[in-house]
Amino acid sequence: MIAADTSSLSSFLSGDEGKDVELIASVVRTGELVLPPVVVAEILSAADSDLLAASLSPLTLLELREDYWLRAGSTRRLLRQKGFKAKIADTLIAQSCIDHDVALITRDSDFRHFAKHCGLKLA
Repeated sequence: MIAADTSSLSSFLSGDEGKDVELIASVVRTGELVLPPVVVAEILSAADSDLLAASLSPLTLLELREDYWLRAGSTRRLLRQKGFKAKIADTLIAQSCIDHDVALITRDSDFRHFAKHCGLKLA
């Protein structure tokens, strides 16, 4: 299993190019792509969400584990105490991946802090 964040998934769905898009295409073909619930919410909040909903429906969502919200809060607090930016949506995406030990495909450099300090694996 491997997860994608909103920036990479929206680039994939838009037909953009990049290593992250190629990796998503590869894991879609093998059926290994999973999505954190927050990514689905962000993607479906786009203007053309009806079309996107059909594209996303066969994909597997990462389930929220017990005490997810507590761990997410602690993760965000840790990064903020270290002086790093930790948007709430990014924190929730990272925590979903950390909880499931799933690597994240992303083009968003903000996730590097989650990888260095919190155990997030980047693809």
